[in-house]
Amino acid sequence: MRAIIYRETGDPTVLQLVERNPPTPAPGEVVVKIEYSGVNPTDWKSRRGAKPGDPLQFPEVVPNQDGSGTIIEVGEGVSQSRIGQRVWIWEAAYQRPNGTAQEMVAVPQSQAVPLPDSATFEQGASLGIPALTAHRCLTVHPGCDGRLAPGSLVGKVVLVAGGAGAVGHAAIQLAKWAGAEVITTVSSSDKEVLAKAAGAHHIVNYRTSDPIAELRKLSSNGMDIVVEVAPFANNQLDQAVISSNGTIAIYANDGDQLELPIRPSMMANVRYQFVMVYSVPKVVKKQAVEDVERALVDGVLTVGQDAGMPIHYFSLEDTAKAHEAVENSTVGKVLIRMG
Repeated sequence: MRAIIYRETGDPTVLQLVERNPPTPAPGEVVVKIEYSGVNPTDWKSRRGAKPGDPLQFPEVVPNQDGSGTIIEVGEGVSQSRIGQRVWIWEAAYQRPNGTAQEMVAVPQSQAVPLPDSATFEQGASLGIPALTAHRCLTVHPGCDGRLAPGSLVGKVVLVAGGAGAVGHAAIQLAKWAGAEVITTVSSSDKEVLAKAAGAHHIVNYRTSDPIAELRKLSSNGMDIVVEVAPFANNQLDQAVISSNGTIAIYANDGDQLELPIRPSMMANVRYQFVMVYSVPKVVKKQAVEDVERALVDGVLTVGQDAGMPIHYFSLEDTAKAHEAVENSTVGKVLIRMG
């Protein structure tokens, strides 16, 4: 079978197309014939490493955490009824050498989640890191039991920074599904169109308006939850618009340090929650996967131009170009198509 590997860290040129033997499932694993491999920022960051030529944890690594496909073989302890099941895959390459940038991959059965008949393989490969990260950001506010469902965010105002990004897109859709009033900030008129298609109730273009003034008009009591992609750039804004007992959930970094006003934050009981989806507790991850499953059944987390998340397709041979596209902040979802 064909696979993409790298044997050292570096730019996209370290990625090589090779022939490998098909995987054999270990006990508790399934083998998935991949239809699409999704590319996320963590994929190219892992490949690039701290500097070129760094040693890897494994002799060679197949990149990419997310994907979708069909189960074609199961290991000991896995029901034979899973063969033929359409699935979406999460964290295939986390602490493992085998990601989804190959024609077949073996993963623990819990990481191959049933894909509803109503959901496309493209949709499945776009979930994983973005949807699970968005779920975590939306479920760390005071009083939350860690679950997301219709009605769970009724009465909450959610601000999604960067609503045209993959996590921002998922956060808009999940927050709206859960009943929140959803506001997002974007940097261009094109992204305004995408955020509207994703379902945001209000959109603020921070390049053409005073975003703090606009956000205060939209919610005089402030934002209950901020899903934050750029904490350094948005630090002043977040502090100005967060509500009493509000939560700022930070899932990315655009700087090394963040200066916080201690007394005002303390008086307002503001919570800063840093989010790294890979290392959340296992029970939290399980809850997130279950809630994303339910959202899919309810027709949420759609992708494509009409849903506000354009798809950019690449062949397996062009995986390096796919990584470059994500590294260059291409707007939309980058997918590698096996067929």
